[in-house]
Amino acid sequence: MFSIDLECHGAVTDPAKKDLLIADLWEEGCTGIVELPDAGDAANLRVFFDDDALASGLQLRFGGEVRPADVRDWVAFAREHLQPMEIGERIFVVPEWRDDATPSRRVRIEVNAGLAFGTGAHETTRLCLEAIERHLRPGMSVADVGTGSGILSEAALKLGAGRAFACDTDHGAVVVARENFERARVPVPAFVGSADSIASGTADIVVANISPAWIAELAPEWMRILKPGGVAILSGFEAADVAVISAAIAKAGGHVAGQFGERDWRMLEVIR
Repeated sequence: MFSIDLECHGAVTDPAKKDLLIADLWEEGCTGIVELPDAGDAANLRVFFDDDALASGLQLRFGGEVRPADVRDWVAFAREHLQPMEIGERIFVVPEWRDDATPSRRVRIEVNAGLAFGTGAHETTRLCLEAIERHLRPGMSVADVGTGSGILSEAALKLGAGRAFACDTDHGAVVVARENFERARVPVPAFVGSADSIASGTADIVVANISPAWIAELAPEWMRILKPGGVAILSGFEAADVAVISAAIAKAGGHVAGQFGERDWRMLEVIR
């Protein structure tokens, strides 16, 4: 495991530059990103990767300083930066080491500093959580594709979902998610590897917070998995990706019913 310290010049006055860099880093397979104090007009990032063999190629592409890292580095930084968050009307996300009281009429979701994506701090995670809250009704079934830490499935279950399917091809993410579900004392979802493992017409809601390439590639799967009248909540991409993704969805027989955003990040609500 290693980390790279990067400077994103101009990002303080133009935050979109930092968003684009972060999107590229997630595409390259990073397992965590911590924002360090800015230096002048440059945003400073510490980016974590599991596979040491990637170090030289990533440094050649992005520059920066490479150094050995371990889980303790990421945990220490996450503990310093993660803060409680009220999301939507009913969700309260709080680091597991905090004892803040849960606000009235909100469900409590405790997150830890594991290496799976999904602490609620990223814009796309918040957009998905808000959409789940808007659309979920008691007893609905939810398919969470690219579950990461499991935060979206956990939120759905605590908001009243009757059943959840958690998909992830990353074994490490599955381990983290299973531990999180057990600690949260919610029914452990049925774990499946990829979206094509889910039977057709299974889910009232499909949620996927993954890369734009996969959101577009799997457009037929979102439509196949959804029940008639179901909604797909799709995020993990920026405004520049919306046109391509919308075209793929239309080709697969879906209709973009809503677009939501935070800074340059976007989330689409799609119906069959």
